[in-house]
Amino acid sequence: MRDLRSALDERRAARLYRARRVADSVQGPDMVIDGRPVVAFCSNDYLGLAGDPRVADALADAARRWGAGSGAAHLVNGHARPHHDLEEELAAFTGRERALLFSTGYMANLGVGAALLRPGDAVYEDRLNHASLIDAGYRPRVRFHRYRHAEPGDLDRRLRDADAAERLVLTDGVFSMDGDIAPLAELAPVCRAHGARLGVDDAHGFGALGPGGRGSVAEAGLSTDDVPVLVGTLGKAFGTAGAFVCGSADLIETLVNEARTYIYTTAIPPAVAEATRTSLRLVEAADDLREHLDTLIQRFRAGAAGLGLELMPSRTPIQPLLIGDAGRALRLSEDLFEDGLLVTAIRPPTVPEGTARLRVTLSAAHAEAHVDRLLSALEKHARS
Repeated sequence: MRDLRSALDERRAARLYRARRVADSVQGPDMVIDGRPVVAFCSNDYLGLAGDPRVADALADAARRWGAGSGAAHLVNGHARPHHDLEEELAAFTGRERALLFSTGYMANLGVGAALLRPGDAVYEDRLNHASLIDAGYRPRVRFHRYRHAEPGDLDRRLRDADAAERLVLTDGVFSMDGDIAPLAELAPVCRAHGARLGVDDAHGFGALGPGGRGSVAEAGLSTDDVPVLVGTLGKAFGTAGAFVCGSADLIETLVNEARTYIYTTAIPPAVAEATRTSLRLVEAADDLREHLDTLIQRFRAGAAGLGLELMPSRTPIQPLLIGDAGRALRLSEDLFEDGLLVTAIRPPTVPEGTARLRVTLSAAHAEAHVDRLLSALEKHARS
């Protein structure tokens, strides 16, 4: 039996130990964390909707009508009218035939893998995919391949050498730790040429990118034929909770019947689905917020360049500051917290050895003064 305490002590010594902080305030730029007022730069709430009073009021009103919970799985008696209406609206939003709600993005990706992959099939994944996509591809007797990050040519070579009834290609739309965008317009024709099915998890693209916030797939001008499987989450730019998969009616019915993470779990509360219907309308109309967010991104990148700081190439709200050493990244995060700034240090195994970073995430709820305060603190601490 492994000594758990010794293993935890080893993590602490390697500066890889993870510990939770407690928030005593609503999500937003100005928060109270562990009893301390801070400006937060680590949320995925890209449009500031998690604390938006309009979404909160919709949730409260729906809870009074529908209660606090769904009571059962969707296939029992937990599928309420707000779930059904939200699915139809998400399908229309993404230009897909159908949509299906899941309780989390992790469960959505696992459900896709379980429903579409059989023994003897093959899955191909970008090397920097999110853990949920990696786990989705780990299926019994399914051949698992990882192609070089954002390189359609490497994917093409691997698909050319493969023979399987189902070849499923999975990629993030926006990579959560690097902030760059997958070359979807080049990946799609590679997949079509080899009869492979392309699935995109656009968790970090929806809301922030594309026309009307429709994400990286829409920004690339791709259709259902190009991207048959499209996954999104509701707990990021939409500001609520849950996830969804969009695609053809046949895909959705397959998931309903074969995705264990859909069949065997309780549905998200109907009130959350109803609140998300409100946030969906706000996302579609949020061009001004996206414009402001882009201004903040450019301001931060220009300021960091002026300080000689190494940001990773990204035009999304995810702006990683590459540090390298895990201990240095953690110390810088702690120094910033002492100055009232919450910026998370991302360390192995979440990212490869030697690539520890501060993952700065920006929100349309931030002001330019927030960005300037962060830059000032980075100038003070980063060089030391």
